[in-house]
Amino acid sequence: MSRWRWGQGFTLIEVMVALAVVAVALPALLMTISQQLDGMRYLEDRSHAQWVAANRLAELRLVSKARGKLQAGLISGSEELAGRQWYWWSEGKETGVPGFFRYEILVSDREDSRITPLYSLDGYLVHEATQGGQ
Repeated sequence: MSRWRWGQGFTLIEVMVALAVVAVALPALLMTISQQLDGMRYLEDRSHAQWVAANRLAELRLVSKARGKLQAGLISGSEELAGRQWYWWSEGKETGVPGFFRYEILVSDREDSRITPLYSLDGYLVHEATQGGQ
C-alpha cells in the first residue's frame, strides 16, 4: 500500500484530463442555463400576450353593452403592457346561431406578426337583444 506524501502532486496528464472534463462540461452547463432563460422569457411574453387578449375581449364586452351591438369584421390596435408595446387583431363573425358572435383575438409583440402571433384567443359573445333583456 502506498502512502500519500505531501511532496507529491498531480501529474501533468491528470491535470490535462481534469481541464478537458471542465472544458466540455462548462459550455454544456452555460448552454442549458441560456436555454432556460430563453424559455422563461418566452413564457413571460406569452403570459403578457394572454393578458392583452383577455383585456381586448373584456373591452369588446363593455363596448357591446354601451353601444347595444357587437362589432363585426377585423379590428386592430395596440396596447402598452409591462413597459412594452403589444399589437392585437380581433375579428368578429356571426355564428350559425343568431345573435352569437365568435371573436378570434391574435396578439404579438411585433406589428407585422399577425400570421405568427404569440397568443390566440377565441371568445364568444351574445347580442343583448337575443337574451331577452337579461
